[in-house]
Amino acid sequence: MTVPARKLLPIGIQTFSKIREGDFYYVDKTALALRLIRQGSCFFLSRPRRFGKSLFLDTLRAIFEGEEEHFRGLAIHDQWDWAVKYPVIRLSFGNGVVTNREDLTRSIGDWLLMVARAFGHTYESVTNRGRFCEIIEVAYKKTGQRVVILVDEYDKPILDRIEQPDLAADIREGLRDFYSAIKDSDAHVRFVFITGVTKFSKVSLFSGLNNLKDITIDPRYSAICGYTDEDVETIFSPELDGLDREEIRRWYNGYNWTGQAVFNPYDLLLLFDTRKFGPYWFETGTPTFLVKLLADRKADVPEIGRMHASADLLSTFDVGNIPTEALMFQAGYLTLGTPEILGDEEHFPLRYPNHEVKKSLIRFLLRELTGDASIPSRNGYTLLRLLQDDNIAGLRDLFHAFFASIPADWYRKNQLAGYEGYYAGIFYSYFVGSGLDVVVEDSTNHGRIDMAVRLSKRTLLLEFKVVEMVPEGRAIEQLERKGYAEKYRSPDRPVTLIGVEFSSDTRNIVAFDVRE
Repeated sequence: MTVPARKLLPIGIQTFSKIREGDFYYVDKTALALRLIRQGSCFFLSRPRRFGKSLFLDTLRAIFEGEEEHFRGLAIHDQWDWAVKYPVIRLSFGNGVVTNREDLTRSIGDWLLMVARAFGHTYESVTNRGRFCEIIEVAYKKTGQRVVILVDEYDKPILDRIEQPDLAADIREGLRDFYSAIKDSDAHVRFVFITGVTKFSKVSLFSGLNNLKDITIDPRYSAICGYTDEDVETIFSPELDGLDREEIRRWYNGYNWTGQAVFNPYDLLLLFDTRKFGPYWFETGTPTFLVKLLADRKADVPEIGRMHASADLLSTFDVGNIPTEALMFQAGYLTLGTPEILGDEEHFPLRYPNHEVKKSLIRFLLRELTGDASIPSRNGYTLLRLLQDDNIAGLRDLFHAFFASIPADWYRKNQLAGYEGYYAGIFYSYFVGSGLDVVVEDSTNHGRIDMAVRLSKRTLLLEFKVVEMVPEGRAIEQLERKGYAEKYRSPDRPVTLIGVEFSSDTRNIVAFDVRE
C-alpha cells in the first residue's frame, strides 16, 4: 500500500478557503453541514476551545455564499445548488476582551457599522438591536434570499468576566438584548448557527428563540468537530511513521458527546509538527477560574474523574449558578461516558477524556493545593527518581518534607487542616501528575482500597487515616486485615502495603508503615 504524500498542517487556520486553496490536510465535515442545513434552521453547539468550531462556521459560510470551487471532491459538492447564493452575516467575539457593558455596546456598534457598509446601508435606529434588525432586512431585500447568521464564541464576553458576577450578569443582559434581533427578524432568516464553549440557559440569553436546537450532545453530531480514529488512520496516515498509535490514542483521543469519539485536533496537529507528546491543548489556556472554583468548593481531587450528572444538570449554566459538573464538561476537562437511564432521566458518567487532560489538570490543581507553583515540579522529579530506584521508604521523607513546607497561614486561609481527603488528594495528585497509573476507591471482596498505584516493578496499595498526635497503626492494620493485596497479587509484580497516618495537629505524616 502506497502512503500518500505529506501535506501542510493547518495549525491555527480557521479559514476554509485558505485550507482548500493550499496544500493542507482537510477532514471533510461537509456531510454533517449538509445534514444540519436540511434538518432545520436554528442551531446551537457547545465545544471546548480550540476544537475547530470556527473552521466549521467558516465552512458553513462558504457553502451559503456558493464557493463551489472549494468544495470539489467533498461530500456536499454534488448535493448542493451552487447557483443560489445567500447573504451571510458573521459575528465573532473571539478577539479582544470586553471590560464592561459599555465596552460591549461599542464593540457591537463597530461591527454593525462594518456590516452595514458591506450591504451599502445607512441605518436609522439608535440601538444595536434595532440596527441589527435593519441590516438583516436590508440584506434580504437586496439579495432576494433569506439571511444566514453565524455567531462564533457568543459567550466569551461573559466568560471574560465570570469571576465578577455582577459585571458578567450586566454583559449577559446586553448580549440578550442584542441576540433578540434574531428572533425579531425570523421572517428574513434562512439559517442560524451559534457556537461557544459554555451553554448558558436559553431563558437567560436566547429568550424567544424557541426554535434554537441544541446539538451539543446529539449523537449524530458528536464528531462535528475534532478528528475520528478513522481520520487519523487515513487522512493523516503520512504523519504516523515513527509515532506509537496507541500512545496517540492514550494522550489525545476520548472526547465524546454520546456518539463517535474524537481526538483533539489542536493536539494532533502539534504532535505531528513537533513529533513529541505534550499537553498542547491544555497549555493554550490556563483554567484559573476553574481551578479556583474547585479549590473554593473543596473538590475531592481523586473524585473529579468519577462524577455523574443528569442531562439537565449539564446544561444548567448561568452567572452565579455554575454546577461543577457542567463547567468541567463544557470546558473539555471531562467528557461523557455511556449514559444510563434512571427512572425517566438520562444520567452520564463524567470521566477524563485522555491522559493529557488528566495529568495536566491534576498537576495544575496540585499547585493550588500546595500554595507554591515550584514545589510540585521539584518534588515530582524526586518522586519519579525514588520509584525508579524502587526506594519506597524514601517516599515518607519526600511527602513529610512537602507537608512541612506548607505555611501554617496557607492552611488557615484554605481551611483544609484535618481534612483526610486533602491529604489523600496530595498523594493522588503527585502520582497522577507524574503520569503514573492510579486507581482510587478500588472495590475488592473485602471493601474499597483508598488508592492503588501500578508501577512497572510493583503495585502500591495505600490507606490514609487522620489521627491525633500519636500514631495508631489503623491504616496499615486495615490493609492487612482485609486482605486487599489478594486482588493485585502477581508472580512478577509484588504488592507493597503503605499505611499513612496524618496528625490533625501537626498537619503532617506521623506514621508511614510499609509491608511487603
